[in-house]
Amino acid sequence: MDRRILSLSCSAAIVFAWAIRVSGQAASSAPAQTPSVQTKASQAAMTPSKALEVLREGNARFAEGRGTPRNLPAKVAATAAGQYPFAAIVSCMDSRAPVEILFDQAIGDVFSLRVAGNVVDPNFLGSLEYAAKVAGVRLLVVLGHTECGAVKGAIDGVKLGNLTKLLAEIQPAIDATGPKTSSKDAAYVARVAEQNVRVAMKEIREKSPVLKEMIDSGAVGLVGGMYDLQTGRVTFYKD
Repeated sequence: MDRRILSLSCSAAIVFAWAIRVSGQAASSAPAQTPSVQTKASQAAMTPSKALEVLREGNARFAEGRGTPRNLPAKVAATAAGQYPFAAIVSCMDSRAPVEILFDQAIGDVFSLRVAGNVVDPNFLGSLEYAAKVAGVRLLVVLGHTECGAVKGAIDGVKLGNLTKLLAEIQPAIDATGPKTSSKDAAYVARVAEQNVRVAMKEIREKSPVLKEMIDSGAVGLVGGMYDLQTGRVTFYKD
């Protein structure tokens, strides 16, 4: 074969191989999927029961390691002009229980209100009123978690600056649980943690006429739940 032809053939092969490599790199670095975000229409079509089902399914995906691939930078851009979340979740500040992750949700999907012991005070009530009455969420969730440090601290009567007042808000759950033991009693801690969620749900109804009316009319739902730090699963229960 003519050397010039051979040289051209080799050059063409190199260029072709380079093109294939670049194409493969581009494909591997492309976003996993085109992001979809909550819209005014999708929020309007949501019901309290459907919102709860979305959270149930999301938690199942999380616990089973089937989390949804997301293009988060694109979601930032897609939600910059407005938000239409479908749920508002009151949960503990525990670093092991980030609600968006454990429910397999993303930017723009849920309101997340976090504080030690998932207690509900006037600031949280006002935030939930905004979420339901103004922003249009369909479901309110109070989420506790197993082995909660705030619950244990309240049981043991911990005193520490402003934390003392916060832990005092868990006392009604302790009083309603039965004979007090200690934070070393895992079963007792679990009962107080669940009761603490139920107390918060009761306070949402009793201390916010705005939310009570919406809950009673069915415009929004109210559920409680407990996140298991060992399994990654959430158990829901109604008030």
